[in-house]
Amino acid sequence: MPFIPHTEEDVCAMLDSIGASSIDALFDEIPEALRIAELSNVPAACTEMEISRLMSERADRDHQGRCFLGAGAYEHHIPAAIWEITTRGEFYSAYTPYQAEASQGTLQLIYEYQSMMTQLMAMEVSNASLYDGASGLAEAILMAVRANRKSKSRRILIPKTINPVYRQVSKAIVRNQGINLEEVDFDTTAGSITTATLPEHPGDITAVVIPMPNFFGVIEDVDALTDWAHEHGALVIAAVNPTAMALLTPPGKWGSENDQQGADIVCGEGQPLGIPMASGGPYFGFMCCKQQYVRQMPGRIVGRTVDMEGKPGFALTLQAREQHIRRSKATSNICTNQGLMVTAATIYMALLGGQGLQRVAAASHRHTRQLHERLIAIDGVSAVFNRPFFHEAVIRFDAATVEDVLSGLAEHNILGGYNLKHSYPDLGEALLVCATETRTEADLDDYIQALQDVLCDTTE
Repeated sequence: MPFIPHTEEDVCAMLDSIGASSIDALFDEIPEALRIAELSNVPAACTEMEISRLMSERADRDHQGRCFLGAGAYEHHIPAAIWEITTRGEFYSAYTPYQAEASQGTLQLIYEYQSMMTQLMAMEVSNASLYDGASGLAEAILMAVRANRKSKSRRILIPKTINPVYRQVSKAIVRNQGINLEEVDFDTTAGSITTATLPEHPGDITAVVIPMPNFFGVIEDVDALTDWAHEHGALVIAAVNPTAMALLTPPGKWGSENDQQGADIVCGEGQPLGIPMASGGPYFGFMCCKQQYVRQMPGRIVGRTVDMEGKPGFALTLQAREQHIRRSKATSNICTNQGLMVTAATIYMALLGGQGLQRVAAASHRHTRQLHERLIAIDGVSAVFNRPFFHEAVIRFDAATVEDVLSGLAEHNILGGYNLKHSYPDLGEALLVCATETRTEADLDDYIQALQDVLCDTTE
């Protein structure tokens, strides 16, 4: 980011303009007893050269191997134009556009983001983003409790096929609010939930969470699950991968011909839409819903209107945040959004378009199928589930441990996948592998050869 220094003359001119004698005078209302003389635990300042070297050394710690690791963060190609535009000054330092007359560019971009997200998800309303996918699911659960006024149980069915981090975050956020998250087991042959794994006599249920695809990459039977939820008076919360929605049936169209109500609330992680993996963030969460629930949606919504002269314009609307209205009436205490990430995602979707997103999704699916077929052809490697998958799949090792395999692959400069033993020990030595459009035929060849070498070494 460009550095714009203020000279002593600049500082003096600004202080004179506001009638302050010094910078310290700006904080004279802070009692002396509350001030500290020095920050003893803060290290000495570095020069520009020293800090540049330090950050370069830390960046070098990131393993730049060929990535077959997914599990919620995905390596997609990001055209150079996206972040060249995103990091322009007009976007880079922009914050909440409270003054509509001074923020038309930012507001228009957010409005276009909302429009594209509703089209991608086949929903009626989108907000202006959340912190990340995990907290987005927690907010969707809270929203469902507010929106489903016929339900008094505050019971949420959440399948074990949801990203484990999403489940942990959701529990942490809602556990002290009288909301009961009931985990639903999955069919160990299919790797998905079914109506048979759902409660036989469910009683009063507030909402059902349906992942698509699920954490294993498996395609859930969303139509049957959506019908079941609505038949039992529950709202449907869809937790989806946005890239997959360019290829699969979007949540707004889930359900059989007899239902066709679709999901009620949609949430997920926006990182696949032009956000680099970047050692774990920052990312952003998205949320869409039906029009009838819009007043229960957290965060902010940008609307399009006309001014007194009939000219089109944009403004924040339905600001049900605690910054804007009484806290007791607010739908959420979210105090900002991941605006810069949303900017990148908007430019990414606009640049690729619908056909471009479909090509990315199709290529990712094709590469993962090729990888999976070649992996399970290796002696000692087998498939774990039998249902279709998107761009992740689960394999199991008969004799080797996942830890040894991943360690061995790392020596070949390959990030081999996600170890499922930590969250799903019952699956045994299971590995979640992922391939996006960025993987080439040569990458797949190298992975297969490296894995064969590692398995040979570990079984000797």
